Amino acid sequence: MKLKSLLLLACLPPLLAFANGLPDMGDRSQVDFSPAVEKRTGEAAMQDIRLHDPSYLNDPEINGYLNRLGARLVAQIEESHPDFDFFALRDSTLNAFAMPGGYIGVHTGLILTTRSESELASVLAHEISHVTQHHLARQLSTQSQAQLPMLLALAIAVIASRNRADLAQGALMTGQAAGIQTQLNYSRDFEREADRLGLQLLERSGFDIRAMADFFVRLQKYGRLYESNAPGYLRTHPLTSERIADMENRIQSRPYRQITDSLDYLLVRAKLKAGEGTSRDAVTDFASQLREHKYTSEIATRYGYAVALFLDQNYPAAEQELQELRRLKAESPMIEHLAAELRNKQKDATGALKILRAALSRYPQERALAYALTDTLLTARQPQEALKFTQDDLLDFPGDARMHALQARAYALLGQRVQEHRAQAEAYALQGQLLMAIEQLQLAQKSGDGDFYTLSRVDARLRELKQRHADEVKEQKKSGS
Repeated sequence: MKLKSLLLLACLPPLLAFANGLPDMGDRSQVDFSPAVEKRTGEAAMQDIRLHDPSYLNDPEINGYLNRLGARLVAQIEESHPDFDFFALRDSTLNAFAMPGGYIGVHTGLILTTRSESELASVLAHEISHVTQHHLARQLSTQSQAQLPMLLALAIAVIASRNRADLAQGALMTGQAAGIQTQLNYSRDFEREADRLGLQLLERSGFDIRAMADFFVRLQKYGRLYESNAPGYLRTHPLTSERIADMENRIQSRPYRQITDSLDYLLVRAKLKAGEGTSRDAVTDFASQLREHKYTSEIATRYGYAVALFLDQNYPAAEQELQELRRLKAESPMIEHLAAELRNKQKDATGALKILRAALSRYPQERALAYALTDTLLTARQPQEALKFTQDDLLDFPGDARMHALQARAYALLGQRVQEHRAQAEAYALQGQLLMAIEQLQLAQKSGDGDFYTLSRVDARLRELKQRHADEVKEQKKSGS
């Protein structure tokens, strides 16, 4: 069995334990999921993806863009809803999926297949509607209480393995998962409901509502041409001519609106394209587009070319493309981040810091710039400056696990062991890794360099995390597991 299959099977026990920890619903033949249970289920799945899925794209620029785009849509929801978290998976297949609790994954292949930002927004709007209408929970709620724990564990495993044959094989070895995959595929009624509500979100958010039908028509044609290898999105979201006709009927009375794609969308697609295949092929492709003027945005194409050159380690040529972007008066935090990374690769930390500080003054919410500045300071052996920056930054972003981990590096360089372990413990705790967080706090207790007040805070936090872990274990042991 392949390594990924083994990893998936290794993930099933904790998911099963979590599922067995669902509230005891007595003798009811069916069970309804509460929002709290949905959230905990989604958190467990998301933690597993972050830690074990090699396709998880830990890129603050890509995920930041998806979350900004998603937030624009979510702002138009009138009813109560969970907090949403949008993330990308580096996977060339065409798919997107919604997990319980507001976690929505998008394959990079789907992003690159969209022809406009409105098309990408239409997919997110559709997935958002599956979440707000609790479609997965409503489908699973038809199962008996006795079946539910295994069903939930396998459901998350199947969600994680969609469009990935080796993972799917591991998941399906349980025997029951094939039937569960069928149950996870949304019903036609749920699809129509997600279409209707998704169109409403698109319109209220100022996107082109025709984009949803346009994109799904292309998917349908693709599925017919490549029936044996149809996009995973079509397998999990049944697409019929009736659905497309219903979409078209809903939008035909709406006036046409020309919607311009944002620069963020164009740059994200260019960055993803530059990272596909080999860097040499990407360089050749972008150079050809520029030479033959085959592009819709010169800025995005030159940026993609610069990224491809950067990945190919041709830093002087990448620098030249950045100068062309300056000539075009292109303004974006993604461009500034690339400029700083080029300075770093050429051992010019002073130049990189100058670029990053100027960029952060213009784009203070951009997390990629904050991480790059901190990392540059640490690499340049300026831990005191890095520590000061992380302390200020965490006042505004206290839940940022990555920044806590960077702060731990700063403390380590300064030789402050107790604070290093405290910061790393917070990073682990924010990622849901309570046992590792507890271990870090125990190391902090033994570090030997903390004063009475610091060690008192360590002790208090350790008691808190141990109690949280004990509560989780107790919850998992409910229902007789």
